[in-house]
Amino acid sequence: MTDLNQMLLKFDLKQNYKSEDFYVNKSNFFAYSLIEKWPKWEKNILNIFGEKYCGKSHLANIFKKKHGAFKIQANEFESKSLKEFKIFENLILDDFNENIDEKLMYTLFNVADQDNKYILINSLTPISQMNFELKDFISRTKNCIFAEIQKPNDELIFAILLKNFSDRQISIEKKLIDFIIKHIDRSYGKICEFIYKIDEISLKKKKSIDFKIIKEALKV
Repeated sequence: MTDLNQMLLKFDLKQNYKSEDFYVNKSNFFAYSLIEKWPKWEKNILNIFGEKYCGKSHLANIFKKKHGAFKIQANEFESKSLKEFKIFENLILDDFNENIDEKLMYTLFNVADQDNKYILINSLTPISQMNFELKDFISRTKNCIFAEIQKPNDELIFAILLKNFSDRQISIEKKLIDFIIKHIDRSYGKICEFIYKIDEISLKKKKSIDFKIIKEALKV
């Protein structure tokens, strides 16, 4: 496991998707281990799911760089994409949701099985729980490996906060980070919002971060 001076992900506009910058924690360990384990998967399709900003895209880009893959938004996948996939061993379908061509996806899943190819699917919820209509495809969505990136625990929140403050050259005492961890929502999105908010307040007031600014950002 990487130490706390390494990053899970950056919430900056410019994302850094380096493998060494992914902070491995029990919240994301299973998903990360499967990326490392490829091609020794029990099934050809892996569905990594979890809330926005939890690190799914980071893992997908690590997979693409390490193992090579054709990456595309799931709702942009079309017949010609199926032909493009034939020259690759791996496919990444990003932002998978119910807005897809079910018949085409059913064909794609079958191609993966028949040609021994692999598909990494990122989604907010498990694809097996999505509302599809094609019965054969519904059956196929259940025959995958499912890896959830769980809500961040204290250790992971600490790592995210520490790295993002460091990236912004913000010096902050540990007791302030401990206070934030006790009061912040256990949500990657809320952590992201907080980081931007506290940076904004600090710059606007031209003051270093203290309990007053933290409470204002947290609205406590």
